[in-house]
Amino acid sequence: MNEAPQHPPLILASTSSYRRELLQRLRLPFRCERPQVEEAQQANETVESMVARLARAKAAEVASRHPEALVIGSDQAASLGGRALGKPGGRDRAIEQLMQCSGRPVEFHTAVCLLGPGGLEFAAMDTTRVRFRTLEAEAIARYVEAEQPFDCAGSFKCEGLGICLFEGLDSEDPTALVGLPLIALCKLLRRAGVELP
Repeated sequence: MNEAPQHPPLILASTSSYRRELLQRLRLPFRCERPQVEEAQQANETVESMVARLARAKAAEVASRHPEALVIGSDQAASLGGRALGKPGGRDRAIEQLMQCSGRPVEFHTAVCLLGPGGLEFAAMDTTRVRFRTLEAEAIARYVEAEQPFDCAGSFKCEGLGICLFEGLDSEDPTALVGLPLIALCKLLRRAGVELP
């Protein structure tokens, strides 16, 4: 009987329930650990550069405590006209964000970084373009009350009722919009020697 292939322990540098649920789809054993990273955009930093930097910083902070492990870091931000839309944190800010997005295209940049023993480092970025339909204030208020997307970049949950807010979207990886681009991550894991189907 063949033994299961061995690879270093896998750690997701996140306590996001969305990322944890996505990573569970790969049926690999892993654990989650909170990275101690300040998540703020730096002066003159593009949204894409910010999420790539934060994904790496999260992975590096956890990897510094677990140098024997493969550590996955990820970060996501929405971009409206080149300006970052973060997590709203509350009802009023969520309504304000969705009013700004109404009838407009919004880009969601999701970065993933894989760090491992011996200086192993791979990274990828997914950009999903969402086209919001024109939203009435009453519809936005109903949506925010129903789903309370206060911990989601852009103030919606595409895996839930938030899909009703869209006219369409362009994406190479539908999981990226939820918070962890699994297609890209599978490529990185394979490069690191992890066997996947």
